[in-house]
Amino acid sequence: ERCPQIQQCYYVTGEWDFVLILTVRNMDQYNALTRELFFANNNVKRFKTLVSMSRVKVGLDVPVDPGE
Repeated sequence: ERCPQIQQCYYVTGEWDFVLILTVRNMDQYNALTRELFFANNNVKRFKTLVSMSRVKVGLDVPVDPGE
């Protein structure tokens, strides 16, 4: 919650426990952040990285039909 690079955090079911959306300037900053957040934390056993190549759609609005 205190890390400004973490833009979103979701507690999920399935293979992973959490999904984090991070914003970093470059891979050096990403590597430093993973060392700080993951490798230095004994509660983190493993993590997987997916790098966004481009944004297709971004939004957090919840569509609500006023007629319902």
